[in-house]
Amino acid sequence: MQIATWNVNSVRTRITHICDWLQANPEVDILCLQETKVIDADFPRSPFTEIGYQTYIYGQKSYNGVALISRSPLEDVQTGFASVLGDILDPSLDEQKRLITCKFGDVQIVNMYVPNGSEVGSEKYAYKLRWLNLLREYLQTLLAKNAHVLICGDFNVAIADLDIYDPKGRENKVMSTDIEREALAEVLNLGFKDVFRKFTSDAGYYSWWDYRTAGFQRNRGWRIDYHFVTEALYDRATSCAIDIAPRKLIQPSDHTPVIVTID
Repeated sequence: MQIATWNVNSVRTRITHICDWLQANPEVDILCLQETKVIDADFPRSPFTEIGYQTYIYGQKSYNGVALISRSPLEDVQTGFASVLGDILDPSLDEQKRLITCKFGDVQIVNMYVPNGSEVGSEKYAYKLRWLNLLREYLQTLLAKNAHVLICGDFNVAIADLDIYDPKGRENKVMSTDIEREALAEVLNLGFKDVFRKFTSDAGYYSWWDYRTAGFQRNRGWRIDYHFVTEALYDRATSCAIDIAPRKLIQPSDHTPVIVTID
């Protein structure tokens, strides 16, 4: 199976890019989208239906939003933390549409858009840390039922200096502070591995480039879009690649797809 993740930065703005990419990559079974930026009623379903895909969506106006675009029907699709955990102590953590999960074969797939955090010390930064803490509890619950779990999406954290084009001063930059890394590490310590690093240990591979600094043209990027999998799936993974082609298009998303292949 092939699973791809892509923060498209508005599904309606990039609909042609997305459909063209799916048609150019017919081996992809499921495309996990983030930052769809549209309420469910206005999600552009028909372009996907016309090329043979089903849509499972969880969105909100102008911000956030996640979706699963699949060739085959998906099982047990659930959205938000409460759908798995029941009542949560901080309901505000489910107000933003950032989390959708499903079963595909024997694999539990979790597609997420982790909060950015805005700036160090801000309320949004504190929200991000609380969100990651609850994510750990959420994944513990899923792992108790299934050892074959894949989590993917825009994590808004560069987990290592290797994943930043210039890590100088990263300790004070949102998406790379020690506190954020430690919070995500607590999640990954449940038993998740970075599939991309199974196949390359080299620097210079990124999935996001800032629009404002001509980052893509100079390859000044960050790797913040990941597939993390449990040990059972890590052994079955045969490739993981970043496809930079969509980032070369006119008016692209600032992110690009990352694709994993699992036997």
